[in-house]
Amino acid sequence: MFSSEPTSPQLVVEALQSELGDAVSTDPALLESVRSDKSGWVAPGLPLAVVRARTTAHVQSAMRIATRFRIPVVPRGAGTGLAGGGVGTHGALVISTELMNEILEVNPADELAVVQAGVINQRLSDVVAPHGLVFSPDPASKAISTIGGNIATNAGGLLCAKYGVTREAVLGLVVVLPDGSLLRTGHRSVKGVTGFDLTALLTGSEGTLGVIVEATVRLRPIPPGDVVTLGAFFGDIRDGAAAAAAITAARIRPAVMELMDHASLVAIDAYSGTRLSAGGGAYLLVQTDARGAVDEGAAISEILTGLGADVRLAHDSAEGEALLAVRRNFHPALASAGEVLIEDICVPRSRLADMFAAIDEISRRHGIAIPTIAHAGDGNLHPNFVLPPHDSQQAGGSGEQNDQWVPASVWVAADELFVAAMKLGGTLTGEHGVGVLKKRWLENELGPRSLELQRGIKAVFDPLSIMNPGAVF
Repeated sequence: MFSSEPTSPQLVVEALQSELGDAVSTDPALLESVRSDKSGWVAPGLPLAVVRARTTAHVQSAMRIATRFRIPVVPRGAGTGLAGGGVGTHGALVISTELMNEILEVNPADELAVVQAGVINQRLSDVVAPHGLVFSPDPASKAISTIGGNIATNAGGLLCAKYGVTREAVLGLVVVLPDGSLLRTGHRSVKGVTGFDLTALLTGSEGTLGVIVEATVRLRPIPPGDVVTLGAFFGDIRDGAAAAAAITAARIRPAVMELMDHASLVAIDAYSGTRLSAGGGAYLLVQTDARGAVDEGAAISEILTGLGADVRLAHDSAEGEALLAVRRNFHPALASAGEVLIEDICVPRSRLADMFAAIDEISRRHGIAIPTIAHAGDGNLHPNFVLPPHDSQQAGGSGEQNDQWVPASVWVAADELFVAAMKLGGTLTGEHGVGVLKKRWLENELGPRSLELQRGIKAVFDPLSIMNPGAVF
């Protein structure tokens, strides 16, 4: 039964505490902490409460109460999102799955695992490694991000070009719907095409349809043999992008192919104590893990050398992993210099050099530095805007960072980035999601009819529109 009269916040909190006890918190420090994620966006006001769920039953009870009182609900994992999609808005009930962190099953024979939503990405790989298996999705935040959050945003990362985004590793889900009922989707078999693919629909739904509490995920064998890592320096970023395209055109699929412009190298050097920026104007980091990786690495080196690159081979796997660790330091490096607006666009791989050229032109015309790094193997670029802390505070006012914490001039430049990506046949977001920060551009890419249909799908799952209101749509 729905509440038909205005409900006091205290009444809702009392109902939650009556059913969930100490899983419910109204601690001011906790409420403050869930207002933001890694995007820099901070929701106005304070959420009503946080439910730190430990079981599926906790989530079901919280959803039933939210439906009864028509309280907005924001599902949240570890808070590592980059689009403002899991932040506690004013008066909302935040349901955190971070404490739902049990690995329920590892099945080496079927190469799958069943996990609760709060399991840390890297922890699953560590647990299954003795079986010769690994969980492929590798967002740069895999050491701190949860699998539930990865699924909710359909996270990408360093290995996407070869192994795909998170959706490729999800076989089935358990989801709590807004009315508290439980939906089980997918299968444990390799194949399964019965009915609509609700698993794929819910993957990347950003908390707008329900709360993901459990997942059956695909594992893959750890590649046998050596892993070969090499770095290549180029005179400028467009030469590096052209080289990445040449590797793809040669029908070689490295596990990792990361491209960094000169501004990125300077930032990483300042943060990590490296000297990458002395090597050239751009750096391409490539790692291959195929059977016969040595031969594949040699073929990649030959391509890059032929294009004029200064190629350097890692001496062993430890040095190779150290190079990847340096790449993972990119965003912390920028964050150490100020507030960072981390953008996420994707273009066809053959247009990567064109997109870098567009970014360079936009940067020069607006007089704004845009350090950019790319998952070059799949055309996914991350242009970044670094704002000194005093600028972001002035823009946001009183420390409240809604989307106005970013100066209007930066949003104008970002808008031009999005338009350029779409003109090249690309997309607004390759892996971070729409969240709050990109919803104003959603219709430009989808078109009015597609957007209308997607809103209709949301209404089927969430007729009261309580799930993550204000995000995506």
